[in-house]
Amino acid sequence: MKAAVYHPKRRFEVTELPTPKPGPGEVLIKVNRSAICGTDVHAFMYDLAPDGSVLGHEFAGTIAAVGSGVTRWKAGDRVIGGGGEWPVGHEPPVRVHPRYNYRTMGFTNTRSRGYAEYTILEEWAPLAIPDGVPDEAASLTEPCSVAVHAVRKSALRLGDTVGVIGAGPIGLLVTQAALAAGAGRVIVAEPAPGRATAARSAGAETVIDPFEQDTVEQMVALTGGRGPDVMFDCAGLKNTLQQAFDSVKRAGQVILVAVPWEPLPLLPAEWMAREIDFRSSWGGLPEDWRISLDLMRQGKISAQVLMSDTSFITLDQIQPTFVSLMKPTTQLQVVIRM
Repeated sequence: MKAAVYHPKRRFEVTELPTPKPGPGEVLIKVNRSAICGTDVHAFMYDLAPDGSVLGHEFAGTIAAVGSGVTRWKAGDRVIGGGGEWPVGHEPPVRVHPRYNYRTMGFTNTRSRGYAEYTILEEWAPLAIPDGVPDEAASLTEPCSVAVHAVRKSALRLGDTVGVIGAGPIGLLVTQAALAAGAGRVIVAEPAPGRATAARSAGAETVIDPFEQDTVEQMVALTGGRGPDVMFDCAGLKNTLQQAFDSVKRAGQVILVAVPWEPLPLLPAEWMAREIDFRSSWGGLPEDWRISLDLMRQGKISAQVLMSDTSFITLDQIQPTFVSLMKPTTQLQVVIRM
């Protein structure tokens, strides 16, 4: 099978590997679509991925073969590469380790994953793709679960005004998830024209261009001088978390969804007297994956708004694509067609 194997100093080698065979309790998945995740870009950028690993955890495909004892799946079933309930004792460290540190512990899995034509999962791990959800959309279930998890962790109430900073894939999904959860309106801050257009398509009432307008002033002005009820930082840039705190209303809430990899300057005296609630949100739980698939099935979350003519690549294009994604980009979601 063809696979993109990671090697040190930011290098993918697309090569042939033996097609794995499922063991007892395992399934072999033929990968059809594999989305590129920001965490994999971070692993590439900071040279954190283990040598010889095959990354990629956002994928959709079909069951190609099943191992002995597997009763849940059969060949031909359409599935996504995760979202199943963890059996007791199989919970990932991020959910059970008392001192989990993503920067130092987040890239230790050397199992071949979605940047390959085939991959192995244990029987409990995949979820079935509902009828009517295409592979392109299904491959985005994991990032959608991140957005759903962030909204479900928030204090969002029916009719609330939501502010979203950053209209990359996660920001666009948070916008849609917030509206699906009952937000009355969503205001987005995003400078890139293509992403701003996508934010409007995702349901944003107003899109602020932070290069042309002051984000905080506009967020406050558009809410009658109060500020949004909940702010989601989906950008993680040096100034965006401070902007979220400065924008949110008194006793409102800020949710950090982006993963900043550099120290962030904050001036708490600017906003702490408003007694703002702050939460970070990480990944998605199995229920968030299931909710994401159902929202896509219902049409309440559209993957199409994350796609453009340049969204699709082949596996052979993975190296230059990752190099380009290390820099600030206006690109929407990138999906590998196998």
